[in-house]
Amino acid sequence: MTNELTVGQVASLVGISVRTLHHWDEVALVRPSGRTHGDYRVYDAADVARINRVLVYRELGMSLAEIGRVLDDPEVDEREQLLRQRTLLTTRIARLQEMVSAVDQMVEGHDMGQQLSPQEQAEIFGTDWKPEYAEEAEQRWGDTPQWEQSQARAASMTREQWEQVKADTDALEADLAAARCSGVDPASSEAAELVERHRLSIDRFYDCSTSMQVCLTRMYLEDARFTEHYEQLAPGLTAWLADAVAATARAQGIDPETATWQ
Repeated sequence: MTNELTVGQVASLVGISVRTLHHWDEVALVRPSGRTHGDYRVYDAADVARINRVLVYRELGMSLAEIGRVLDDPEVDEREQLLRQRTLLTTRIARLQEMVSAVDQMVEGHDMGQQLSPQEQAEIFGTDWKPEYAEEAEQRWGDTPQWEQSQARAASMTREQWEQVKADTDALEADLAAARCSGVDPASSEAAELVERHRLSIDRFYDCSTSMQVCLTRMYLEDARFTEHYEQLAPGLTAWLADAVAATARAQGIDPETATWQ
């Protein structure tokens, strides 16, 4: 590679459009090091290296403003930046590999006919099970990785595994209700154990972080159907569970007021 490349050559080299490079120049994200006598942009090796780092961070979902702050951080040297990028990419690759495996399981489960029919779902989960809940969930979360992951895992489960899910859920909810009725402090270690069991019950279907759990219990408080379900188990249980999850989040350094789906 020569020391100077035109914008067209760089666009072809890294696989992005000339228009994108022009935009990155305008927002001071990647500015070419020089200009020709005809005032055309020319990029050197360092410019191309910066472009590649931008592409890595963009692939990881960062905004251009965030990328600019990371790349221009005077406290981070070049080698540290590269190692950080490698760690993030390795994590993303592992997650994508897991998603591929989950899709494979979904295909296998579908081929083996393991997905429960509506009748089987009603037999296991009782009259509370309504097919339209799944339809609504798909409308709300169908474009998320968690939905794809949950569908793959669900499709690979046998009837016996679903029956175990039902038994585990009933036992968890009974213990949650008992804790609420006996006045267990939401910030206590006993409550924290129940919070972890609640998180793991969700984690069975998709990778659920404590931050995500906070968002879910927030939804329990906002959606009357969830509130009604928990209130039937024990008066005040919805708020108690939300408080217990929030206490666990704080213990992990997460602010429940600003927790996000991540």
